[in-house]
Amino acid sequence: MAPKSDSTDAIVIRYLNEQNRPLNSQNVADALQKYNLKKAAIQKALDTLADNGKISFKEYGKQKVYLARQDQFDIPNSEELSRMKQENEKLQEQLGEQKRSISEVEGEIKALQSNLTLEQIREKEAKLTNEVNEMEDRLEKLRGGVTLVKPEDRKAVEQMVYEKISQWRKRKRMFKDLWDSITENSPKDVKEFKEEIGLEYDEDVGVSLQSYSDLLQRGKKRSSSDLQQQCAKRPPLQ
Repeated sequence: MAPKSDSTDAIVIRYLNEQNRPLNSQNVADALQKYNLKKAAIQKALDTLADNGKISFKEYGKQKVYLARQDQFDIPNSEELSRMKQENEKLQEQLGEQKRSISEVEGEIKALQSNLTLEQIREKEAKLTNEVNEMEDRLEKLRGGVTLVKPEDRKAVEQMVYEKISQWRKRKRMFKDLWDSITENSPKDVKEFKEEIGLEYDEDVGVSLQSYSDLLQRGKKRSSSDLQQQCAKRPPLQ
């Protein structure tokens, strides 16, 4: 709401003087909505002020543009403008330096905030120490020949891997038979046809069925060797 002591004319002329640029009645009405002034009242105030010579206006067809009277302002000469320009350049330099300083301080603050507190460091140290002790204990058991995986667990895993590899081999064979049937009498080049439909072999993605089969066999041999060593370490029966 506008202060009671201010009339609509006073509010309008003060706004025009503050802006000191060409404005139409709609511009003024939009800017002065905070005073709950209607556009009709603002238009009346603009016309009254213009008629009394307190503001300037120009007509562009049916549109009127209003402007604060320029004779009320002190217009600087060329020397003053030059001095003001130099001062503005200095202020811009100072502003740039201030922004750089602020940016450096903000960077330092972020760096400090990213550092751990003493309490957090102690907690992390305790956690890492515990993990190291657990790994050293595990390593000591491995060095002593202690089996950390139960035989039944190992057997279950090996059986699962064996079944997966068997399924893989079976599906690979089924695909080969089907693919050979499709491409046997096809006029297209097999390689081009494969690329056209976006088909990829195991080898195309760096996978080898044979390598997994060999890995399973090595695992079985190692298990057998470990069992023999454990039996050899047992004392003879009396």
